[in-house]
Amino acid sequence: MAASYPTLAPFVLKRPWLRNLLKPVANWYTNAAGYRQLGLRADDLIVEEDENVIKALKRLPPKEAYDRVYRLRRAFQASATHKLLPKNEWTKPEEDIPYLQPLINQIHAEEKEKQALDSLTVIRSH
Repeated sequence: MAASYPTLAPFVLKRPWLRNLLKPVANWYTNAAGYRQLGLRADDLIVEEDENVIKALKRLPPKEAYDRVYRLRRAFQASATHKLLPKNEWTKPEEDIPYLQPLINQIHAEEKEKQALDSLTVIRSH
């Protein structure tokens, strides 16, 4: 996973005792963030100004792209009226799966491979 920010996730995930210790804190933080109460998924919060994110958004299937725009518009409307969605419309934890981050990771890998191939030097031997 290529991240443009520092992360301790691999360190925590390799240690089950630490993962079990931090899991309740992570769940509390996710609920406190409030994006699920607006019907959003975590990948809806990724900033669209990055070139790789724009490429990933273009690679989304049409239905997923439509659903994303719908979730964002509904969240903006709820935010503008200072109201949360009804509880039955909140995003459930099992529905909050990454849909954009795998595409971003794929684009990062493609760019890394392209850069490696572009800097490749060919040595001819006679």
